[in-house]
Amino acid sequence: MKKNAQIISGLGEGDVAPYVFLPGDPGRVPKITATWQDVQEVCRVREYVVHTGTFRGVRMTAASTGIGSPSTAIIVEELAKLGAHTFIRVGNSGAIADQVALGDYVISTGAVRDEGTSRSYVAAEYPAVAHYEVVTALVEAAKVSGQRYHTGITVSVDGFYSRNKVIGAGGRILPMSTGGYEQSWMNEYCADWKRARVLNVEMESGTLFTLANLFGLRAGTICTVSDRTPWSAPGQDALSLDTNIRGAIDVAREAVLKLAARDG
Repeated sequence: MKKNAQIISGLGEGDVAPYVFLPGDPGRVPKITATWQDVQEVCRVREYVVHTGTFRGVRMTAASTGIGSPSTAIIVEELAKLGAHTFIRVGNSGAIADQVALGDYVISTGAVRDEGTSRSYVAAEYPAVAHYEVVTALVEAAKVSGQRYHTGITVSVDGFYSRNKVIGAGGRILPMSTGGYEQSWMNEYCADWKRARVLNVEMESGTLFTLANLFGLRAGTICTVSDRTPWSAPGQDALSLDTNIRGAIDVAREAVLKLAARDG
């Protein structure tokens, strides 16, 4: 049995690097680690696939979180207990702000905690903010990439179908839950966050930022935009989404190299 083996993932001492990439989809882990050296798969349990290796002399880990905040909190806890201190979520999201287009990147400076997991750790008034060093490194890397990016507030949600809407015939906002289920207070959800200058919606950053601050860690998020919220038309096809995820991965990797160099 591994020393200091973790309850859910089974990860133990030596399995985890200080710098961690957090995609949601387990299938994105090998995409992140494809250019690394000495890659080892150290975990494949439930929604968690974890690879550790090196890139340009920096030891790194890529760990899938699965969908949403509960599974994100578990893997962040277990990685942190094994020495990880810097986390960058790399994922996709839905645009809310008009100026955010399909294929753009959003580098989150903070997140609206519209999920329940972070509230099991601390009161709702506690802010979910990205670490300024991670945001700075991501912005610097995004500038070099030449890709369109935005910085600002993200909203993190729990209910994928309950929170999302679709624009139907005549511009009517329709629910996406089974049987057309909805509550009246849901109808203005996206419009309200748009008025509040929220850029995009996803499901993990609120919990990631909250836990990182509570535990004295660094965290940031870069997401590609794969669709609009509410949905009015199909988003990117699989190929273009894959291309944009790979671009976000490249930006995140360069940001980690910058952070590692500054950390000495």
